[in-house]
Amino acid sequence: MPFRDDLLKGQAALVTGGGTGICRGIALALAAHGCDVAITSRRREHLEPTLAELGATGRRAIAEPADVRDSAAVDRVIAATMAGLGRLDILVNGAAGNFVCLAEQLSPNGFGAVVDIDLKGTFNVSRAALPHLKARGGSILNISATLQYLGTVGQSHAAAAKAGIDSLTRTLACEWGPYGIRVNGIAPGPIEGTEGVRRLTTEHSRDSAVRGCPLGRLGTIDDIANAALFLCSGAASFVNGVTLVVDGGLWLRSARMLGE
Repeated sequence: MPFRDDLLKGQAALVTGGGTGICRGIALALAAHGCDVAITSRRREHLEPTLAELGATGRRAIAEPADVRDSAAVDRVIAATMAGLGRLDILVNGAAGNFVCLAEQLSPNGFGAVVDIDLKGTFNVSRAALPHLKARGGSILNISATLQYLGTVGQSHAAAAKAGIDSLTRTLACEWGPYGIRVNGIAPGPIEGTEGVRRLTTEHSRDSAVRGCPLGRLGTIDDIANAALFLCSGAASFVNGVTLVVDGGLWLRSARMLGE
């Protein structure tokens, strides 16, 4: 990766959803560049393999299962992070849920579950982490999406949740900037090798995305991890309240149902 190995030396991060997919890649990239890392997910079995990989980098690493919808569980994760790592400089909010469903077929519980995990979860963890981030300043990175920028059919629940995250990012950037806390986001497009692409797309829609992308490919987990390294590091010290789209320009040309 095009960053110094000691880019984040001496810092500590918490990554929600950090056991798998994009957030696993971000957690490993943070550790590879000098950061101690805590990860959380609802299921411990999603955490253990990534915890071993984090430990292999030589950085301190801990894993604590929790549901980000549960504020008491979130408090336990923050306490475990502080006990295990001694500080908190970076928070990555990546826990998420999604499925394809037309709005007319979507139950209130289905809509609410995605909003609760994505949007409320982002708020819950950010709020719980605030006292520790205030201690010396830091960075919050919220993982968003591109679904909400156009009318993505079958994604009313996820698009609403991600639009809320984008708004929350901007508001917290203004409210918490005076504490020395930067709040930014990343909006990934379709990313190869992730559960989201496997479950939410078809071979046809993936081929369509590649043809529609100005750069002619799907994204990779490293593409997102590199953007995260920039936004979480001192290289982005004057970047605040931004949600960076990392999709090769695809969102500018497409608003299709993910499963088409």
